[in-house]
Amino acid sequence: MLCIRLIWSFCLILIFLVGTGEAKAGELSQRLANFPQWEQLTSVEQAGGDLVYPDWMAGSWQVTSTLVDLVAPLAPDIVTPGFEANRQQLNQPVSFLVRFMKEKTPITGLKLIPKIVNKSSIIVADRAFNSLNLARAYLGDEVVLSTKVDPDSPNRQITFLLGNRQLVSIVTARAIETPENSKFITSEVFQQLFKGDSRPYFNTVESTTAYHKLATSNPAILAEQVTAVYLSPQDPDYFAAASRPVALYRYRLEFSPTPQD
Repeated sequence: MLCIRLIWSFCLILIFLVGTGEAKAGELSQRLANFPQWEQLTSVEQAGGDLVYPDWMAGSWQVTSTLVDLVAPLAPDIVTPGFEANRQQLNQPVSFLVRFMKEKTPITGLKLIPKIVNKSSIIVADRAFNSLNLARAYLGDEVVLSTKVDPDSPNRQITFLLGNRQLVSIVTARAIETPENSKFITSEVFQQLFKGDSRPYFNTVESTTAYHKLATSNPAILAEQVTAVYLSPQDPDYFAAASRPVALYRYRLEFSPTPQD
């Protein structure tokens, strides 16, 4: 059960990782509007470099994340373990701190910079800080020991857990969309490996998030996020799923600036 809770809870963590290509106009927006009619992975490109955020995301934020819907598209034939148990999280807000900051060292390997970004002030996420806070908010300080981002690649992250367990997350692809100055949409695909039990557990997750900067209000940013879980080739139901998602989770995210900012 811990393994499954980690998989769905950690989907949000990885929105703070790497960036890739510009999506076709409106493709990601339409994908969110089509929830839960998702038939396969969205169009993405190979990940390269770090994800650059709009200037208006700079600073420290108190994020409130609320699961507002969950769907098992292939039920009752295929339902992931723990899916029904996750219903207890519906409409239960979870809060944690995140921060986005100006990159102090030159960034290499970027495939693009969003149109709405000031190229003289590159904003990136504090990935280790954000991931650790999110993980502990969902699983508890006693379960989540630490989080480490590969110094050679922002695509790879390891979360160390109680009982000599690890969750390894590797971003493989991403797309972005910038429909207007106050909106920013990302979609990424990543592989997850849970190690520590007798048998490692693999899966693929797609996370699509639309951020919207509000004019003058608190929260200052609202976001809609949908995460889709796909079976790995090691799963006995992989071919039966036929590249379709086996679980979909929809979240509402509220970003409020912290006092120090």
